[in-house]
Amino acid sequence: MVRQVDDAIRARCIDDGDMQVALAQSNLAGRAKTWALGLKLHDPHAFGSLEVFKSRLRQTFEPPRAEFRARTELLKLKQSKRDVHAYAQHIRHLTSCISSNPVDEHTLVSVFMQGLADGPVKTHLFRLELDSLEQAIFIAEQEDFSLRQARASSTSYRK
Repeated sequence: MVRQVDDAIRARCIDDGDMQVALAQSNLAGRAKTWALGLKLHDPHAFGSLEVFKSRLRQTFEPPRAEFRARTELLKLKQSKRDVHAYAQHIRHLTSCISSNPVDEHTLVSVFMQGLADGPVKTHLFRLELDSLEQAIFIAEQEDFSLRQARASSTSYRK
């Protein structure tokens, strides 16, 4: 959610700190929304800036060492029995959980490629020079789709 709010703030060109906090608060739900409204009701200037808001939100609701856990899981992640799309979504989720000290793109590409199951998709990716995780995921999903289509057409041809 943090990245989505940051993207929305950039897209709307919101420079005012109070407006940034208001936009972030509007995306909250449940206990987090109740917590934020309670603080704001008690002290209208409880959140001086978006950074203060995000840090207090993390302190209150994020489990301890969550980023460390996400980073550890990311570095150990393997495709296993998941399809390429599910594996890519899991990597994206773990990457979004690491916000204070993000992993650089080349490391993410390496982790993604290393975790892929051995096969044509992994072989194809290792032949390319990839600059970003999204580029690697896009190409891997294209290759996986092509393989599935080829298998489907070859089985229907044999019948």
